[in-house]
Amino acid sequence: MVFQYTDAFVTTATVDLDKLVQFYTNLLIIKPVKIIPNIYAEFQLPGVKLGIFKPKKTNESEFINSLKSKMSLCLEVSNLELAIAHLTALGYPPPGEITTASHGREIYAYDPDGNRIILHQSKMDS
Repeated sequence: MVFQYTDAFVTTATVDLDKLVQFYTNLLIIKPVKIIPNIYAEFQLPGVKLGIFKPKKTNESEFINSLKSKMSLCLEVSNLELAIAHLTALGYPPPGEITTASHGREIYAYDPDGNRIILHQSKMDS
């Protein structure tokens, strides 16, 4: 018997679920499509779901003192400067400068838990 993958999504853990859900509600300008109070929230973005969960008390230490994640949430934006201004207005300005690569422009930012967010604007075709 062969199985099939039916869906894929990105999740992040937090011990302060309400704070992180509020941050992503404000950043993405959408409300979660699924909420289990004090346990889980899920946002539906184009092409991906973002899940935020609160780990069980027995597993909290795994998420509190872990090394910085190598994973990033990359958000494609149509106007990088407006996205940076929005994030800055939320109180989380990107600490670095915009970088330019062959694929476009981007900047790193961080959510309240220190998870890396990459705001990316693709190179415009001429």
